[in-house]
Amino acid sequence: MEQSRIRNFVIIAHVDHGKSTLADRFLELTRTVERRQLREQFLDQMDLERERGITIKMQPVRMAWKSAEGEEYILNLIDTPGHVDFSYEVSRSLAAVEGAVLLVDASQGIQAQTLANYHLAKREGLAILGAVSKIDLRPQYLKEIRDEMAALLHSPSENIAQVSGKTGEGVAELLDAIVNKVPPPKGNPSQPFRALIFDSYFDPYKGVIAYVRVVDGSVRKDDTLYLLATKTKNSAIEIGIFAPELKPTDALHAGEIGYIATGIKEPGSVRVGDTITRFVPPSATAAVEPLPGYRDPQPMVFASLFSPQADDFPMLKDALGKLKLNDASFTFSHTRQEMLGQGFRIGCLGTLHLEIIKERLRREYGIEPVITLPSVKYRAMLQNGETAEIPTPQELPPIHEIKSIEEPWVKGAMLAPPEYVGSLMMLLQGSHGRATHTETMGREILISFELPLAEIIVDFYDKLKSVTRGYASLAYEIADWRPGDLVKTEILVAGRPVDAFSRIMPRSSVESWGRATIEKLKGILPRESFPVPIQAAIGTQIVARVTIPALKKDVTGHLYGGDRTRKMKLWKKQQKGKKKLAELGMGKIEIPPSVFFEIFKASSSAEYRSK
Repeated sequence: MEQSRIRNFVIIAHVDHGKSTLADRFLELTRTVERRQLREQFLDQMDLERERGITIKMQPVRMAWKSAEGEEYILNLIDTPGHVDFSYEVSRSLAAVEGAVLLVDASQGIQAQTLANYHLAKREGLAILGAVSKIDLRPQYLKEIRDEMAALLHSPSENIAQVSGKTGEGVAELLDAIVNKVPPPKGNPSQPFRALIFDSYFDPYKGVIAYVRVVDGSVRKDDTLYLLATKTKNSAIEIGIFAPELKPTDALHAGEIGYIATGIKEPGSVRVGDTITRFVPPSATAAVEPLPGYRDPQPMVFASLFSPQADDFPMLKDALGKLKLNDASFTFSHTRQEMLGQGFRIGCLGTLHLEIIKERLRREYGIEPVITLPSVKYRAMLQNGETAEIPTPQELPPIHEIKSIEEPWVKGAMLAPPEYVGSLMMLLQGSHGRATHTETMGREILISFELPLAEIIVDFYDKLKSVTRGYASLAYEIADWRPGDLVKTEILVAGRPVDAFSRIMPRSSVESWGRATIEKLKGILPRESFPVPIQAAIGTQIVARVTIPALKKDVTGHLYGGDRTRKMKLWKKQQKGKKKLAELGMGKIEIPPSVFFEIFKASSSAEYRSK
């Protein structure tokens, strides 16, 4: 079909504002999916998405639509996540389209992530259509919310669509608005084939399947292709469109969105953001200009993954490589710890993202990894003038070599009703942050703030929802690096530091965190035949200590009488034996892998953090 009849767009919104439900109505109204086959959240392919009620992965679909004027169009929709942890998915999808539907829940209004997604779409130069969803609920402030969106988009309020994904009201009109207001693609069909890879996944039979937006030219099955970034040659063993399942076609032309089965079995050979073109002699290939790719994702949260069994390490490595094809927003590199063996250092966009990776490893690859405590990356300014990146506490140089330690700060925005402003200010103060600006936005107050990233990933979001009874929303991004009064805190078990439990944190938080951690360890570590001390320390300074008592054995149970001195001799002998065991056992305590996972779960629970 001619490019003038193609419209490529995304739906962007805050979490739970009705993106997936609206997409369901699009599929139904365009008859892309038969009504009898349609189910809720149809484009959410993973069970994990359905269980949690959130979109985790972007999902493209091609729809045919006849407008009110009787003209036929091809609409390529990419359904996107709404949670801040998956903003990289959103940014990649925006680069593959010309328009965006900015959706706002009529009962909740504009939220912080709504603003963040709006600015992402504006930065890409997309045509943005405003829409208010869930109008079937007959919300009280519908007119006010439309006016707020109109002010945000600098558009008349009558241009803000009103839709109900549940009943279908206003959906046909929105599709017509997309046809009229989203510009068609502007690729050159006569130029050599160029396509942008915006997503991918691994198929055991077809190899890496690349999701592509064709910019110039066309591609057909069995064409010999070339990946410019990785310099990989391959054959297009299958090409097709998303209907929404993979549907083979004869060709993909300029302006279209589809997939290419590459047959490549090495996951690292296909990169999201790479340009794929038709293979020609090297001299001509060099003349093909690569398309603008994506900025590399900046991981915010780091943790280490270890396989419970040493033999499973190759399986974990293979699983992470294949998972990265489908989720380009995380990074991983090899690491090793004495007690846990070989593993991988994972960089994620947030704690929810880390949790999703762990759950996908379990469900899709049958791997239940041990996960260490999440942390952020720090930077040490050394006495000799050099700067050292500190991805793990174990890599922190000796204290006498350090001039200062810097940590990443975020700038963000919170949106909440006016009555909660005082509580939010206290929350910022208690989290070592500060408000930089406040303004009224409709019926709510927008608070711009700055905060250490480490405070965000621990429990800031939970506290935010708690102090505002769930009414506040949050969006943030990395701002800069700033020095702080930061120290390395270690957990010692039987006098021996356990690297997996080490953390870099503000000095003022060390005692409370250390005491909570060692108390939790005391409850889950198996008891030995001798007392085991557990300590939290800053260097040689012990800030908290508990002791796991020794296992008790009744050595006098076989005695049936006689003088008490007989029992006392046996007790003294037992005491000497325990002392000797303690001396021999110091530093040889075996910590089961399950303990590390229990501590990670504990650090994510509100009960543990409140201690």
